Amino acid sequence: MNLLVQTSTDDGTFHGPSITEFFPDIVLFEGTGFDINRIMLIRLLAVLALVIVFWLGTRNMKMVPSRFQSIIEMGLDFVRVNIAEDLLGKVDGKRFLPLLTTMFFMIFTMNFTGIIPGLNIAGTSVIGVPLVLALISYVTFIYAGIKKSPGKFFKNSLFPTGVPWPVYIIVTPIEFISTFIIRPVTLTLRLLMNMVVGHLLLVLFFAATQFFVFTLGGWFIAMGAVTFAFGFAFTLFEILVALLQAYVFTLLTAVYIQLAVAEEH
Repeated sequence: MNLLVQTSTDDGTFHGPSITEFFPDIVLFEGTGFDINRIMLIRLLAVLALVIVFWLGTRNMKMVPSRFQSIIEMGLDFVRVNIAEDLLGKVDGKRFLPLLTTMFFMIFTMNFTGIIPGLNIAGTSVIGVPLVLALISYVTFIYAGIKKSPGKFFKNSLFPTGVPWPVYIIVTPIEFISTFIIRPVTLTLRLLMNMVVGHLLLVLFFAATQFFVFTLGGWFIAMGAVTFAFGFAFTLFEILVALLQAYVFTLLTAVYIQLAVAEEH
């Protein structure tokens, strides 16, 4: 699947992007139980690129850092200061920093593949990665709560203090659904749908450009220039979305952990 998809058929009509683009054909190991399609290959490349970047940036640390080392340290400090320590404090922030850092940079890198020529689709645009990350966030939240207050975590989560006991008939089911069901679902869907919609819009703009310029021609080339300008602007916007979604997902994970380790638990 390329960014410039087939936009017209023999009758000259325009065909925009479809949801089938998120279910590409198998490209490696078909029928072996380890099938790899194009999106899975992009995920593997994103992880490999992330490992290489951090290995190159940290293999020869110096007191006076190089420009590349400074960029890596700025990225790590951003997660440490603005997410981990800001929400969890120095002790718990340091404790959960490896998880939060890995989550932030993994999501950003896989989001960013959506605008890289030749890749053109985010590794987070199919539910597998967002769901796994949401489950990791969910399990970490529960682990942190049980570790902090064994025997009291679920009680305090489902039966908040200061509520008259008859009201628990209403409050407890709501707390259960909102805390233990809605959180992982919203984490998954927020990341997934942003990447799906972003990809479809980019394909639509650039496919329309191809259709106007190469299929219709003539005065429609001016329309192609307009759709190309929108596509270029939205590509820049997708960079911001890629970063923002990584930040929001990691921030919410830290918020949930903070709620689990709060003193009232």
